[in-house]
Amino acid sequence: MRVKPIVLLLSLVASLPVWAQSRLNMTQGVTDISQKVYGLHMTILIICAIIGLVVFGAMFWALLHHRKSKGAKAAQFHESTKVEILWTIIPFLILVAMAIPATRTLIAMEDASQSELTIQVTGSQWKWHYRYFDEGVEFFSLLATLPQEIDGSLGKRDNYLLEVDNPLVLPTDRKIRFLITSDDVIHSWWVPAFAVKKDAIPGFINEAWTRINQPGMYRGQCAELCGKDHGFMPIVVDARSPEEFDGWLSRVKVEQAEARAAEQELLAMEMTMEEMMTLGEQVYQRSCAACHQANGEGIPGAFPALRGSAMVLNDRAAHIDIVLYGKAGTAMQSFDRQLALKELAAVITYERNAWGNDTGDLVQPRDIHQARQGQQ
Repeated sequence: MRVKPIVLLLSLVASLPVWAQSRLNMTQGVTDISQKVYGLHMTILIICAIIGLVVFGAMFWALLHHRKSKGAKAAQFHESTKVEILWTIIPFLILVAMAIPATRTLIAMEDASQSELTIQVTGSQWKWHYRYFDEGVEFFSLLATLPQEIDGSLGKRDNYLLEVDNPLVLPTDRKIRFLITSDDVIHSWWVPAFAVKKDAIPGFINEAWTRINQPGMYRGQCAELCGKDHGFMPIVVDARSPEEFDGWLSRVKVEQAEARAAEQELLAMEMTMEEMMTLGEQVYQRSCAACHQANGEGIPGAFPALRGSAMVLNDRAAHIDIVLYGKAGTAMQSFDRQLALKELAAVITYERNAWGNDTGDLVQPRDIHQARQGQQ
C-alpha cells in the first residue's frame, strides 16, 4: 500500500506537538515571556519543517518520476519570469510572517519598565554578586559542589555543578528588573526557565526582566567563556510566594544590619594569633587555595606563590591592599565585599604566618578598616 505524500506530510506535522515535549527541545519555562519564546520557537520550527518537507518532497518526487530509466527527457528552457517572481515573493512573505511574531516577542523581552523590584547582578571570576536596590541587602553566590565530587573521590549529586551556597531569592507574581554588569571579564547571566540570557560586560549595564509564575528552584549557568573556572559558575534562583519572599527579605535585612554592627564592634577588639590562624586557614582553603594551592606554592606561570613571597614577608600594606582590591589585569580579584572584616584580617594573618613565612604579624580588623578608609 502506497502512502500518499500529502498524508505523510500531515502526519509528520501532526506529530510535532509530541516531539515538543522531548528533553531535546527548548524548555517551556515558568514565565509568560518564556512561553512566548517557546511558542515562537515552535512556530518557526513548524514553518521550517513544512518548507523542508515541501521542497525536498518536490525534489525527490521529481527525481523519482523524471529519471532516465523511465525515459524522461529534460525540458529545454533557460528562464521563466513567472517562476522567478514567485520564488522571490513567496520567501519574502514567509519571512514577513515569521518576523511579525518574532518582533513582538523581542520587544516584550526588552520592556523592563514598571518593575516592582530591581536587582543588580554582577559577575566576577567565578561567582555572582546580587544587590537588592533600596533594601540594603547584598550577597555573593558561590558554587557549593564539594571539591571531592569534582575530583571524583565522592559520587556526584543530582545538581552537580548547579548548586550554590546563597541562591538568589525572588518573589513570584512580581515584575523583577535585573541590571547586569561585571567586575572583570565578560560573563553571561542565563536562566533558561526565565528565557533570560544577558551578557555581563565590565563598565556597561545590560537590562533584563522576569515575572515568575511558579515557586520553585531554577538553575542556570554563566553562558560566556570567562576563564579557567567558567564551568564552576552556576546560577540558582529560589522563587517564593510574595509573602514568603517579604518575610525572607525582612529577616536578611536585620541579619546583615546586625553583622555590620558587629563588625564595627570588632574595631575595638584585639584578636589572638591562635584565633586568627584558625579562622584564616578556613577562609584560605575556601577562597584562596584553588589558585594559590593549599601549601601556598601557587601554580607556576599562572598564580604566584605566597610561601616565601617578598610582598607577604615584607610589605604588609601591599598585602592588605591586594587582598582587599585585587590586581587589575590578573585573575586576582577583590575580596573586599566577599569576606567579612574579621575574615579578611584572619586570612591575611594566616598567609603571613603559614608555610614557614613566620612574620609574626597579627593583622587586626581595625587594620582592614583603616586600609579601607585610606582608599576613600
